Amino acid sequence: MKLSIVIPVYNEMASLDEIIRQVLAVETGLERELILVDDCSRDGSREKLRVLKDDHPDWKIIFHEFNQGKGAALRSGFNAATGDIIMIQDADLEYDPKDYPTLLAPILDGHADVVYGSRFIGGGPHRVVYFWHSMGNRFLTLLSNMMTDLNLTDMEVCYKLFRAEVLKSITLKEDRFGFEVEVTAKVARGKRWRIYEVPIAYYGRSYAEGKKITWKDGVRALWCILKYRLSPVN
Repeated sequence: MKLSIVIPVYNEMASLDEIIRQVLAVETGLERELILVDDCSRDGSREKLRVLKDDHPDWKIIFHEFNQGKGAALRSGFNAATGDIIMIQDADLEYDPKDYPTLLAPILDGHADVVYGSRFIGGGPHRVVYFWHSMGNRFLTLLSNMMTDLNLTDMEVCYKLFRAEVLKSITLKEDRFGFEVEVTAKVARGKRWRIYEVPIAYYGRSYAEGKKITWKDGVRALWCILKYRLSPVN
């Protein structure tokens, strides 16, 4: 069985080497496919990835010619993935690859088709950062749950794993952080996919340290919650 790890990259030069090291260090017992998608970085990440592409021809490294957003980067990564399980890994060190075994277990044990991590149900260390950001995440998750009839605790989490057939069954369109709402709505409204949630660690960044999501993305998420409640499943 193969695990495809999709890593969207946008101006992550400071953390790029370390996240790759952590991803490669974790033992899952699965064949691993590494897919990095540069969304037109301006800080040297792009040049670093070109070097890595030459040094590691077995890795899939994709370059966007202009900045499109995280959702677009993930679509590119998903389209290139050949694994039986496809997962998302941010490049900013907020999420710990040591959680991979916990995230994979419900799928490997035959219980789940989709697994979400959760920063709000225990797990490892959690950095104390922004109160209102946390409340915003919980509020958006609540509204999403009302529209999808799920009982997730962390819809906006990075760590999402899918059996490949789940992603093949839906069409994703959101270019930015609206991806989180869209994929959740479409998975919930599609076939009877078995969705699980597991606790994870969280090492959140401050805006001074490079955190990118803003209140504008929250407004877009609100719109997407309504949009994908009313739109066709795919």
